[in-house]
Amino acid sequence: MAELVLERLPDEAGAAENVIELAGARKTYRTGSIEFEALRGVDLAIRTGEYVAIMGPSGSGKSTLMNIVGCLDVLTAGEYRLAGEDVGELDEVELADVRNRRLGFVFQQFHLLPSLTAWRNVELPLIYGRVPAAERRERAVAALERVGLGDKLDNRPGELSGGQQQRVAVARALVGEPALILADEPTGNLDSRSTEDVLALFDELHVQGRTIVLITHELEVAEHARRIVTVRDGLIQSDEVNPR
Repeated sequence: MAELVLERLPDEAGAAENVIELAGARKTYRTGSIEFEALRGVDLAIRTGEYVAIMGPSGSGKSTLMNIVGCLDVLTAGEYRLAGEDVGELDEVELADVRNRRLGFVFQQFHLLPSLTAWRNVELPLIYGRVPAAERRERAVAALERVGLGDKLDNRPGELSGGQQQRVAVARALVGEPALILADEPTGNLDSRSTEDVLALFDELHVQGRTIVLITHELEVAEHARRIVTVRDGLIQSDEVNPR
């Protein structure tokens, strides 16, 4: 993989500023008369520039936690602040705006549009943000160059390997300069070599000052992070610094 050349992000609020602040976070799902409490009072803070893995078995609450952190769902009780903004006070339109402005998503399935070239896939968040066309292309090209795909600008997803497609997805997550990169099982569909390439990319992004939250059930993936949070039965079971 080509070496990344990234400028370190300016830390507008100081190194200790929390990007994520959850206090007493609860999420209850209701189906008829049946209730299921997926989160049971979670307290979690993640600072600017941290690289955190959130682990847990199926049914542990980690997917619910990801949806809350990603503003894809809202809490039943408790508080969530994203980059200082109280998410609980926002309506659906405002939540969509926060997702576009403050979050960069990387998913297991890539979610690339097969008919679009790599750079056009990367520019999509900027279209939603109403960035002018010339600036969109410039920023999309720069993001692809950052992840080592400057020579694949006009390739469509079907012309790229799985690892290359995931790097396009990472470039798309980066292009809006988000406060947080949220990666949900990003290596789940990749072979071992592509997995190492993508994880090396996250390592580089962390070194350059990006805040990354990685959702995974694989310990060997989580161990690339500098902090590992384990969730079980809707609660944080452990929160440990990774000494690597």
